[in-house]
Amino acid sequence: MIQQALNNAVLMFAAFGWLSGWDTVKSTWSYINHKFTFGNIQVSLSSLVVGALILFIALFLSRSFSTLLDKRLEKRRHIDPGLRYTIARLARYILVTIGVLIALRQAFNLDLTSIAVVFTALSVGIGFGLQYIAADIASGFILLFERPIRIGDRITIGEDEGDVKSINVRTTLVSTNDNISIILPISNLVSQRVINWSYGDPRTQIPIPVGVAYDSDIELVTETLILAAQGVENVLEDPSPRVQFLKFGDSSLDFRLLVWSVQPRRHLEIKSDINYRIWRLFRERGIEIPYPTTEFRMRPEPAKLETAEKQPFDRDRP
Repeated sequence: MIQQALNNAVLMFAAFGWLSGWDTVKSTWSYINHKFTFGNIQVSLSSLVVGALILFIALFLSRSFSTLLDKRLEKRRHIDPGLRYTIARLARYILVTIGVLIALRQAFNLDLTSIAVVFTALSVGIGFGLQYIAADIASGFILLFERPIRIGDRITIGEDEGDVKSINVRTTLVSTNDNISIILPISNLVSQRVINWSYGDPRTQIPIPVGVAYDSDIELVTETLILAAQGVENVLEDPSPRVQFLKFGDSSLDFRLLVWSVQPRRHLEIKSDINYRIWRLFRERGIEIPYPTTEFRMRPEPAKLETAEKQPFDRDRP
């Protein structure tokens, strides 16, 4: 496609020369290649066009190569999807960086020293006005190399929870259970508290708090909670569910049912299934779940003293 475009440009240029005369062509070509000097920078219209073309080709090749590499690595089942994504992204960034350096060299006739000076000046601007963008970019490389969060991980940050779909230079795309896409700055994933449900051991302990009335039989409550966790989908039998008696609350005895699962991204669904069973079993066995109550007590006013006792003695009264 690029070769065809170049051929068309040459044909158009030749036709223009044939129609207007070679003198006009020579003057036009001389104007196009005329170099303007700004300090150590030499630039011409033709060099700008070549530099832009090189940059476009570099972006096109980097994207195509990254996609091809990702598909080739996808066939190797032993390679983790997150590692595959990291390799493809790094290859793309390397190609883009090489393309940018070559484009600057061709467009402005810059050597490596001049390019270093330009990036030094840019770093000063970043320090004053683009520090947040620079922080996001640095955080993106931290995630790509350290890989605390990978593609496909289930994460919770603040009130948002979902699956990581992509990790870019500045942003991360997270898809929630409602199929809503959340675009998060990568610096938030590095600087804030993040829960990664898929990190390390796939087994995750899911706590389910329950409160019962003070007159409840705690042995019966423990047995019922264990029974409610048995046979639930995605709940492991080993380690087995267990119950903890947490504290004597203001209006209830507070327990916590602990279950294990290898599907941490479904922890909300697992909690819902178990809560349904707890409510049904509690009603069958007469176990009451209390609700906070407030009791007001009205104290009667103290008896009023006799008026004669409150008033001073009048000696002048007969």
